[in-house]
Amino acid sequence: MPAFAYRVKTAAGTFLDGLLEADGRKAAVDKLRAQKFVVIQIAERTPGPLDKLKALFGGKRKGKVVSKDLVLFSRQLSTLVGAGVPIVQSLGILESQAENPAFKEVLAAVKTDIEAGLSISDALKKHPEAFPDLYTSMIRAGELGGILDVILERLTAYMESSEALKAKVKSAMMYPAIVLSICALVTVFLMVFVIPTFKNIFASFGGELPLPTQILIDISDGMKRHWYLLVAAPYLLYKGFLRLYATSKGRRWVDAKTLEAPIFGPILKKVAVARFTRTLGTLIKSGVPIMQALETVAATAGNVVIAEAVLLTRESVREGGHLADPLKKCGIFPNMVTSMISVGEETGALDIMLSKIADFYDQEVDTSVKGLTSLIEPIVIVVMGIIIGSIVIAMFMPMFGLGELAANQG
Repeated sequence: MPAFAYRVKTAAGTFLDGLLEADGRKAAVDKLRAQKFVVIQIAERTPGPLDKLKALFGGKRKGKVVSKDLVLFSRQLSTLVGAGVPIVQSLGILESQAENPAFKEVLAAVKTDIEAGLSISDALKKHPEAFPDLYTSMIRAGELGGILDVILERLTAYMESSEALKAKVKSAMMYPAIVLSICALVTVFLMVFVIPTFKNIFASFGGELPLPTQILIDISDGMKRHWYLLVAAPYLLYKGFLRLYATSKGRRWVDAKTLEAPIFGPILKKVAVARFTRTLGTLIKSGVPIMQALETVAATAGNVVIAEAVLLTRESVREGGHLADPLKKCGIFPNMVTSMISVGEETGALDIMLSKIADFYDQEVDTSVKGLTSLIEPIVIVVMGIIIGSIVIAMFMPMFGLGELAANQG
């Protein structure tokens, strides 16, 4: 079915751009006019090379809903609702221009449920693979308060901040992962293909090899004999890690050790603090009750240790206590954070204080990632130099005695 890029004017006087699938240009115009839009411009979108490749290799796969789909959806829905477009009509527009087949299917189901009488939050809650608890909780608060467009705007800002934070951490870990992978491949190549050649040269002259050279040759022989273990080891380690992480004790141990890691641990702690304060502040500002907000934060923490601390905090609040005290006891949140939360509770401006903490720690993560990147680069180069250099030195050690061996043979 062809796709048409359009620009329309809504009843509120705002302009919208989008993409619509229809049998033809007239059908596309009729669809837009049926939604009370004034069509300013419409043209068939010519499929590019990327579209053809998607259609050829992945067009029929269902796929899954990714965070980018949700961010774009929230931004567009906020614009439409703010312009006075009814929610069902807005969902119809967004469904027609959704490029992800899985998300298109979800939006169609949500639209059908709302037309059948379900609330927006209840309709979204039926699709947890697309709309997390945080999302549905805030939408419910927006429905009850009559500020759905404002809530959608906050949701979009929150998700964009979370994605930016996630991208910073990924960028910090990507460089060392790539360089170390290349180092591992080069090492395996030398051990499996290059060293056996030197072994044959050394064997032709006879004599006893230096201990480092002999150890290296023995390792090379072992790798050649048991090559299948070399290939299977990464896969087995990965599957073993997944099995360990699937258990409650294993997941808690991994999450705790991750926060205690010597280089990445401090950064991940800052990420956890930023995520906790940003999520809780957004929920409270949107009118979500504190008990429900803490439960949602625990469910979306992404770390069992953090989630346990939040649930303990929830119990403290249930019994009439404060947020800051149990957070301070868990040892994860710095004193500055708990002090600012305590001040926010006392002054009644907890959401504002949480947002300030989140902004501060976002900047801290950014600074730490830049510092880590500059620190890791020389460390990785040194590690590579030591590994490759050790192999080269071990291989050249016998060369110094080759003249003497040749003379003895003569």
